[in-house]
Amino acid sequence: MPYPETINLPFNAHALGEDFVPARQGDEDPGGPGIWLVFRGDALALESGENASLAGGEQPAWAGECRRRLLIGTWQGKPVRVLELDTDAEIPPGHLVEPLLALFFHQRLSDGFLSLAGRAQQILAWERRSAVCSRCGCGNGAIPGTWGKRCTGCGAEHFPHIHPCTLVLVTRGDEVLLIRKPEWPPGYYSIPSGFCDFGESLEECAAREVEEETGVRIRNLRYVGSQSWPFPAQLMTGFTADYGGGDIVVDRGELEDAAWFRRDRLPPTFSSASIAGWMLETFGRVR
Repeated sequence: MPYPETINLPFNAHALGEDFVPARQGDEDPGGPGIWLVFRGDALALESGENASLAGGEQPAWAGECRRRLLIGTWQGKPVRVLELDTDAEIPPGHLVEPLLALFFHQRLSDGFLSLAGRAQQILAWERRSAVCSRCGCGNGAIPGTWGKRCTGCGAEHFPHIHPCTLVLVTRGDEVLLIRKPEWPPGYYSIPSGFCDFGESLEECAAREVEEETGVRIRNLRYVGSQSWPFPAQLMTGFTADYGGGDIVVDRGELEDAAWFRRDRLPPTFSSASIAGWMLETFGRVR
């Protein structure tokens, strides 16, 4: 489907529509059949019939021995639960087991179910990492009504960590500035990006990351949209900008290449279901 606005992108709450009603830790599980998001490590187990799908009905018998079971909401009135299996758990034939990012790139799930799985993965990652207080080392307990935690020792409160990251589509006439990381598929390029640092606004982060990665300075920065990115818990914030000066100097510690590309000759890039791909499709190509 086309994504005319970033609010429609997968992993954003809007992609869930009115089908999903979120729960918070402490909400009572109503019991009965539902939808099951079964994770083995960071891989999600799907029923792999004619079309891959999330497990439904009663809890799968093969997932009976699990590390963790969480209610995260309801989907069309049915309880949605997350199950975390041991990393060496056996999953029977007839199932596809893939990391969520692979499911996203291969478009194995609808936007709604993909976004549901993204929310589940973020919650599960937070639960794994918040068992112990980072201040004193004592155990954490739940703060009812939120996904926050309160230390049972010192009383410090902790809330889910969302990491802001900026992406900038820089244009120079009929050219766009793109980068390539060595771990990407052969020939793929995308737009400069990076995480916010201490004491930094999103705008400052955007300008710094572009210059650090490529040596290029920017001007006329404009916000265009954002996307939740559950790998494990980023908020990708997109900007466009104009070339402000400087020659390309590639940061070899992070990148394999950086270059200017004509709008009518862009290299392969990622799906327009990601905000980077959406920005290139919306602002980067010849109209």
